[in-house]
Amino acid sequence: MSGQFSLGAAVSEADIRFSVWSGSASRLWVSLFDADGDRETQRLEMSPVGDGLHSLTVHGLRPGVRYGFRAEGAYDPERGQFLDPDKLLMDPYAFEIDRPYVYDARLAERRGQGMDTAPLMPKAIAVAVPDPLPLENPVFQPGGLIYEIAVGAFTRLHPEVPDNLRGTIGALAHPAIIEHLRKLGVTAVELMPITAAIDERHLPPLGLRNAWGYNPVTFMALDPRIAPGGFTELRETAAVLRQAGIGVILDLVFNHTGEGDELGPTLSLRGLDNAAYYRHVRGAPGTLVNDTGTGNTVAVQHPVVQEMILGSLRRFVVHGGVDGFRFDLATILGRGDNGFDPHAPLLEKIRTDPILASRILIAEPWDVGPDGYQLGNFGDSFLEWNDHYRDDVRRFWRGDRGVAGKLATRLAGSSDIFSNGANYRTRTVNFVAAHDGMTLADLVRYERKHNEANGERNHDGHNDNFSWNNGIEGESSDPQVAEDRYRDQLALLSTLFASRGTIMLTAGDEFGRTQKGNNNAYAQDNEVTWLDWSGRDLALERHVIALAELRRQFPLLADPSLLKPEGSPGSDDPHVEWLSETGRPLTVAGWQDPRRHRITMVLSSATQRIAVIINGDWRGTVFSLPMQPGYEWKLLEPADGAVEKLGGESAWRVPGRTVVFATQRQAQPGSDHKESAK
Repeated sequence: MSGQFSLGAAVSEADIRFSVWSGSASRLWVSLFDADGDRETQRLEMSPVGDGLHSLTVHGLRPGVRYGFRAEGAYDPERGQFLDPDKLLMDPYAFEIDRPYVYDARLAERRGQGMDTAPLMPKAIAVAVPDPLPLENPVFQPGGLIYEIAVGAFTRLHPEVPDNLRGTIGALAHPAIIEHLRKLGVTAVELMPITAAIDERHLPPLGLRNAWGYNPVTFMALDPRIAPGGFTELRETAAVLRQAGIGVILDLVFNHTGEGDELGPTLSLRGLDNAAYYRHVRGAPGTLVNDTGTGNTVAVQHPVVQEMILGSLRRFVVHGGVDGFRFDLATILGRGDNGFDPHAPLLEKIRTDPILASRILIAEPWDVGPDGYQLGNFGDSFLEWNDHYRDDVRRFWRGDRGVAGKLATRLAGSSDIFSNGANYRTRTVNFVAAHDGMTLADLVRYERKHNEANGERNHDGHNDNFSWNNGIEGESSDPQVAEDRYRDQLALLSTLFASRGTIMLTAGDEFGRTQKGNNNAYAQDNEVTWLDWSGRDLALERHVIALAELRRQFPLLADPSLLKPEGSPGSDDPHVEWLSETGRPLTVAGWQDPRRHRITMVLSSATQRIAVIINGDWRGTVFSLPMQPGYEWKLLEPADGAVEKLGGESAWRVPGRTVVFATQRQAQPGSDHKESAK
């Protein structure tokens, strides 16, 4: 299908060839529409050309024509068949669509009981494929900082971004945004889904809209609401970001579609060949597999589906210029009839594809299906979201007992999870907060989720967030509570930036964004998720900027190499020392003390030595560091102003709930005891 009859609309100077695949349809048509996409002007039957492929060349058509497909064949939902020529179907290979999807119950009506759905559907636009971009190496490399962005919410309220750009991909190329990203040390933006999506059917009656985009219909076309300029907007924005040293990673959803369960709308794949494009329960062809929790599961084991997914990825690289991809619920991409296989055909094709093999690949390594939790099992080609990191860091700073050893493992790259690779490098993506769950600021304000605004009586979202409220649930005017919460945010952010391997920061967490305790804000396309740039916490933001500079100045902090006990080449120091507050190595008894919330990590190489002092207790503690003749320890920015230097050059009283950084350098007579890493 990738040769003479490539799928979609192939535009030439003289004609347009339409091609689509269906293994079930007895007849297929292409419907052409007027320039507004409102009136059907022609309905032309396509010809079968073998192996389920249907094609038609229409001479004299010009680029920009609006179109859709219609399919005839068996209609029997109880047997998984939904062929109905009254349903206008989106081209799965569409490059652009003329308007967003809008949910309407009539899109799900049974054959013969409803209307022609053309007035309810977006139309595909036949456009000439832009020239391919040169295949450049990704800007982003493991160990960098990923900045997760919900494109629509990110700039909706930004005062410096022009009104016509707010909430779009193009806004990411604005100088004010580039400056902000560079100050934070961002090496890649990870864009939450930007492909064309539809609201879940329960949202419109509640007056809500999907704000995240994790309900796609069209895998290859961008959503016109956030990419009004189509692929051109994406590739131009990616080029500007690349010039600034920032890569683009796309968060893509290939595990399900917005057609949902058996009662959902017929928009594209369901109406073309429901049996082929989706997985069904064995022996029950009318029952969809629901390993996603969203009603349907894409049949990624089918060769036609695999080619569609690979075609999507190649398109985003070749024509969009992106660095790589994060795969939502990635376990599904490797699940076959016998369960998950890290060498499943689709995963192997992605790894070995000549265009995709060099891209950054990130797995969300779980879903809700059987054996769905696969953290650490995707192999050397994939980085993986590490929820063990997220939970252990939260539990440590919440004050849980017996977590010090787990925190050390997470700081060092999670060797317990990622030491089975061939190159002895961690594949972790460390994060404390992400789009899914509480914001970082809400972790220290809310002990419980508050999702009432989602209209599901607070039943949605995770119940166990490992969060705490510092004595008062929600907003508080108590200055002590405010101070405690601020310090906890500093500690969480400092821990993240002190962690080896790739780290991820969700947009707005650097300046204290809140969702008022909503830990499942996907349905809040409003001020709940829109970033409040005018009200941001500038002191917290400056702390993150200083952390980014520290991480840049000391590559030891970010290095994805797993730590080895035998020491660094050219140095007698071990890669890592774990010390108690006395400056001595932690003993077995010290590690096993369930009350321990104090730990010092000292990282060393042939050229650098840096200490990360972590006081997770609520009270101040004196920390000492081991001395070497002719060397002294210097505090580094960011350093809490309340840190008190004691006698000598290696002891400080560190306030409770604080992270402090220090480096060891040759002693300089009369030098100050604190310096910047800049």
